[in-house]
Amino acid sequence: MKKKIEEYVRSIPDFPEPGIIFRDITSVLQDADGLSLAIDQMQALINPDEVDVIVGTESRGFVFGAPIAYNLHKPFVLIRKKGKLPCATISRKYDLEYGTAEIEIHKDAIKPGQRVVIVDDLLATGGTLEACNKLIEDLGGKVVKDLFLIELAGLNGREKLKGYDVSSVICYEGK
Repeated sequence: MKKKIEEYVRSIPDFPEPGIIFRDITSVLQDADGLSLAIDQMQALINPDEVDVIVGTESRGFVFGAPIAYNLHKPFVLIRKKGKLPCATISRKYDLEYGTAEIEIHKDAIKPGQRVVIVDDLLATGGTLEACNKLIEDLGGKVVKDLFLIELAGLNGREKLKGYDVSSVICYEGK
């Protein structure tokens, strides 16, 4: 009998601080069946006829996004932390729990009118994906889906992504 994807996710209590349950995807990646199941289930949430480009966020979005792009025969675009991309870029700052971060994308990565699915491993507070959505729109693209393996519903990330089609394979009620 096949395992469910939830059975591959390792839950670590009290990390990084007491009261938090850390949802570890390394246990998914380290198991060939778990990795295959995660990619297949994420990909099943995409209508290939409604997407032109798959975008992955640094770094775990690359792990899931690239194989999905390959399977769907779609281009794969990277959104990275500031200073990591070699050509002309545009960037967006966003708030973290303590401070800010900045991400960027190549200026020529998305063409006006292209339909984009953004892939990441985890939806927590939604700040990163909110900034990613704006980057795609700044380039004239249309975000058709924000796609995650795991969603931590208790952190209300969907609130920041209102107006977007948000899908996750696994949803945990807590933080």
